[in-house]
Parts: sequence; structure tokens; C-alpha cells
Amino acid sequence: MSLRLDSKLPDVGTTIFTVMSQLAADCGAINLSQGFPSFDPPEALVERIEFHLRNGANQYAPMPGVPALREQLAAKTSRLYGRNVDVDSEITICTGATEGLFSTIQAVVRPGDEVIVFDPAYDSYEPAVTLAGGITRHVALAQQEDDFEIDWEAFEAALNDKTRLVIVNFPHNPTGAILSPADVDRLAESVRPYPTFLLSDEVYEHIVFDGVQHVSLLSHDELWKRSFVVSSFGKTFHATGWKVGYCVAPAALTAEFRRVHQFTTFTVVTPIQHALADFLEDSPDIHLALSEFYQQKRDLFCRLLEDSAFSVTPARSTFFQLLDYSGISDEDDTALADRWTREIGVASIPLSPFCAAPFEAKKLRFCFAKDDATLTEAAERLRTL
Repeated sequence: MSLRLDSKLPDVGTTIFTVMSQLAADCGAINLSQGFPSFDPPEALVERIEFHLRNGANQYAPMPGVPALREQLAAKTSRLYGRNVDVDSEITICTGATEGLFSTIQAVVRPGDEVIVFDPAYDSYEPAVTLAGGITRHVALAQQEDDFEIDWEAFEAALNDKTRLVIVNFPHNPTGAILSPADVDRLAESVRPYPTFLLSDEVYEHIVFDGVQHVSLLSHDELWKRSFVVSSFGKTFHATGWKVGYCVAPAALTAEFRRVHQFTTFTVVTPIQHALADFLEDSPDIHLALSEFYQQKRDLFCRLLEDSAFSVTPARSTFFQLLDYSGISDEDDTALADRWTREIGVASIPLSPFCAAPFEAKKLRFCFAKDDATLTEAAERLRTL
């Protein structure tokens, strides 16, 4: 007897982040591809982890998360977004935002349901939809000069009675696009006639530049009723490897989310949850400095490339900068990212892998969450092009 395993994801290969990071390692290149900082979390937070590791916090945490951490998140949600959420029934700690996204999709999407994503769309969305039996509908973001925004006409044309879920990701990875209050109102108007839920990926909520404030779906009374809002501690505290995130949703939605969550991961690493709770209690506003911190990194990287052959428009959010290489090459972005990693030793991320239709703009994504010396060396290499 021969065994055959037919893939549930036959069209999915190795993620571009893994491919480019491995290529960077193989070539000894500066890795500005995968989005991880080159600096450590706050020392006080690390000390609290050490404390809890040595003081009994090494067994299972409650399935929804450590109560003290959920209490701190409830307080933060109220302060920032004016949304008072129930600690016990509306907040769940996840194994990174990725698990929060996956569990939401599995809880909501059924075979034949349609899910709208905005391209360039983060690459974990569609595989999760496929595993749930859903159909992903891609709506490309409109490009206005060097900025991206929702193409409202295309989005509204894609909505229908089969649209079970719309996934929004703002601040947007990889383009840095953000939503305005008017955009959020338009979103509410667009989905109002349909039995559609929203999944809002807000992991970069605290990294928005030039004095602009992030507009969360948590702050909108109408959208809140149909939304799962997912965020992450990894981006906020320079600790992507800890894989701790959370999902905030109304009680009825959270109940369905937890039915999946408890069998996807059950619970999340206990000492880190306790440490985060302590740290947030002691430093409740520490995230307020994050935008300025990363804006300095963005401005340095852009300034270093001012007289280069790239066209540079400073990112509006996240810790990624798009560089337009149309003045240098008309090569496909995926091939070019590979070649430049090998030839000049700087790894980036192409945008084509995040799009269903061909991505025509000549842009690559570079992570500037690095120390100044690394950014300076990378810019010097890019300036040789």
C-alpha cells in the first residue's frame, strides 16, 4: 500500500520572509528584510521575566490569559481608544498576533464564505482562509503618488451577501498606509448592509509618524460590534521572538474565538504574561515614546538615501520603508531583491508575493528597526546602485 498526502495548501511555498532571511544569512548580507528589531526589550521588563521564572510562574496560565495582564490591556484600551471592555469576556492573550489572526479566521469563516483582503496583503491571511474552506477576494490598495489607500469603489464592488469577513491591516504592512477617521466612517458605511465581520490587524498601532494618531476600530461604536482587533507585544517592546499578542472583541465574538483558541494553543507562556502585566502597571504610557523612537530611525534612513538613485517618500507608519527603484532598474521586484542581496549585501522584501495580481510598482520594503550603524552601512551600499 502506498501512502499519499494531498496538501491542503498546494499553492503555498516557503514564506518570503524565511527565504530572504536565509539568503541574507547565506550571503552574509545586512538583513533589512524580515521585520525584527536589532535592539533588546526594556531591561526592567526582562528583569520581571527573570523574577517570575524564579518565583512560581512556570505552569499553565488561564486559557484566556493572566488576569492581571488582561486588566492592564483593558485599562490601556479605555485610555487610548475610549472603549471599555470586559476583562473576563472580551480580551484573550494569544500566541503572537499570528495565532490571534488564525483563530479568528477559523472561528468566523465557513466553507464557501468569502473573505476580502487588501493587497499587498500579509501572507498569513489567505492560507488561514483556505484552511477554513473560505474564498479569498483580493482588492488592491489604490496608489496615489507614493502613498497607498483603500480603493473604496473596488472594495464596495467586492462586498456581497457571501462576504463573511473583511481583514483590515492598518497601520499597513508593507506599505505604511494608515486609516483616517473618515476612512473608518466609510468602512462602517460600506459594510453596514452586509452580515460581515471585521478582523483588524493592528500590530503596529503604536508606530505612526508625524504627529498622526492611529485610528483603531476599537474606537468606532458601530464597527466595534462586529470586530476582532488583534495586536502584539512583540512590536511594541522589541521582542518579536516572544510571540505574545492579544485579541479584543465583544463578548459573543470572543466566546467563539476562544472555542478555537483553546485548541490552537490553549494558553500562552506564563512568566512573560506576568512580567508584561507588572511592566504595564509600572509604565502604562511607555508606548507613547515608540513613534518618536522609530521616526528618528526612519528619518535617518531616508536622509542617508536623499541623493541616491532611489525615490524616497518617508513611511507614514510601521518600521518599514518602501524604496522606489524605478530610476535604477525595471527588473521584477522578487528577482531584484534576490540579486541585490547577493551583489551588494542588503536584503529586502519584494511586494509581489503579497499580491494576487501583478504588482507593477517598482518598490522594495526595507526594515529600519536597526541600530544606526547598520542603517548607515546599508544605505552606503544602496547608494552605490
